[in-house]
Amino acid sequence: MSNKLRIYVVRHGKTLMNTLDKVQGWCDSPLTNEGIEAARHLGYGLSDINFRTAYCSDLRRTRQTSQIILGAKEQDDLPIVEMPGLREACFGSFEADYNHVMWNSAALYLHYVSMDEMVKDILAKKISYKEVLNAVKAIDRLNMAESFSQVEARTQESLREIAIREIEQGDGNILVVSHGMSILAMLLGLGGDKYFEKPLENAAVCEVTYQDGEFTVHSMADMSYVNKGKEIASKL
Repeated sequence: MSNKLRIYVVRHGKTLMNTLDKVQGWCDSPLTNEGIEAARHLGYGLSDINFRTAYCSDLRRTRQTSQIILGAKEQDDLPIVEMPGLREACFGSFEADYNHVMWNSAALYLHYVSMDEMVKDILAKKISYKEVLNAVKAIDRLNMAESFSQVEARTQESLREIAIREIEQGDGNILVVSHGMSILAMLLGLGGDKYFEKPLENAAVCEVTYQDGEFTVHSMADMSYVNKGKEIASKL
C-alpha cells in the first residue's frame, strides 16, 4: 500500500487587525488574547494527533499560532518551516484599511448593492471567491493586489512541495498554518468547494490527505477541534 499523508491546514488565531476589522493580507499583527486562547484550545483538541512536521507562512501571526498549538500539545520542540508561498493574499492599496471599505468596493464593482448581499451569494455559491478577489485586484489603485489565480498557484505549489517532501518519509500527520483567503484559494479547487458552507473562522481546520500524487479534501472550516480543546481546558 502506498504512503499516505494527513495534512491539517489551519487558519491562524485572531489578531489585533482582525479585532479592529482591518484588512490584513501582507500586513501583519500579533495574536490577541482571544487568538492565543483559541490556538491553545486547538492544540488541546489536536492532542491525539502526533505531527511529524509543521509548516507556516512567513508572517508572524502564523508562526505564533503554530508555536502555541505545538506547545499546547507538548510538541514545542518540533521545528516550524516557514514558506512564503503560504502567505495571505496581497490586497494592495486596501491593506490596513477597514474590511467594509474593501468588500463594499468589490461588491459595487460586481454590481451588488452591499457587501452583505455579495457575501450571501458567495455562501450560496452564486458567485465565487475568484470573482470577488479579482474585483479587488481590478480596483486596487496601486496595482499590487493579487488575483485569485496568483494566490491559488503559489499556495497549491507550496502544498505540493510539502507533500512531495513529506511522502518520502512515509505515512505521517503534517500541520500547515496559513491564512483565510489563502486556504480558500489553495483548497477550493482541489475539492474543498464541496465542503465550503461557512466562512473560515480563526483557528478553523481543513483536513486534506495526499496519496498516490493526489490531494483529497475531507473537511473545510472545522471548529470541532477548538471546541474539543475548550472542553479539555475546562477540566484542567
